[in-house]
Amino acid sequence: MASLSLEDTERRKAWGFVAPALLWTLAFFVAPFLFMAAMSLWAQQGGSIVRVWNLGNYVAFFEKDALFKGLTNSLEITAIVTVLSVLLAYPLAWIIAERVPQRFQRTALILAVLPFWTSYVVRSYSWLLVLSRNGVINQALMQSGLISEPLELASNRTATVIGFVHFFVMLLTLTIYANLVQLPPNYRRAAADLGANALQTFWHVILPLTIPGIMTGAFLTFVLCIGDYVTPQILGGNNELVLPQIIMLQLGRRADFPMAAALSIILMLAVTVAYIACARWLKIERA
Repeated sequence: MASLSLEDTERRKAWGFVAPALLWTLAFFVAPFLFMAAMSLWAQQGGSIVRVWNLGNYVAFFEKDALFKGLTNSLEITAIVTVLSVLLAYPLAWIIAERVPQRFQRTALILAVLPFWTSYVVRSYSWLLVLSRNGVINQALMQSGLISEPLELASNRTATVIGFVHFFVMLLTLTIYANLVQLPPNYRRAAADLGANALQTFWHVILPLTIPGIMTGAFLTFVLCIGDYVTPQILGGNNELVLPQIIMLQLGRRADFPMAAALSIILMLAVTVAYIACARWLKIERA
């Protein structure tokens, strides 16, 4: 009896610790999500919402090219940003972990994360000033005689990708660096003893062991990039809309809350598919 009483007491204590987190999740994630999912099955007629259950909003998403194109634009931009960020972040993380003396690595990391100290909106407008027709790049190219007319570097996909990559390279550098510094040096020595050169050691030992860090950073990049509204709106203009911009148009101009809810559900499904694709390596990272 004493043992059962002790178990009940410990169980109640455990629920006491878990209950606030569960209540917070239910109140601020589960309940709003269920309401949004229900609204996505309603319809907007005139200025009012008709609570009739149907899949009309999802059917319209696939039938209207402008809506479906928003998802493909988001996926394409996110894929490009993720790949470029990984390719740029890995050498930077490797240099900090392997070539920078340990006493200076903290300083190097602080310098690497400096962009995080600036407002997201400010960074986007800064890139707009750099890439505009009268920006730094065009002025330098024209003064050097390489071009006679300003290049269209802003208000397009290229500008959006540049703005995203500038931000996410720093995020990926941190996740990859964390993996690199945890690798025991004995792995490299063992590979060298077995006759592997530096390139073979990296390809067969270092890279496979750092894949969890790469995938964790890539997944975070995917989630933050595909759901971002600010950077495409400032740097991309309205020439090539991504899904978050279309959602904001449904809310701001048309006040079509059911369609906006349906598009948000589709966006969440895309993130869920990305998580399932990365789940294997994310589990390794947690282990």
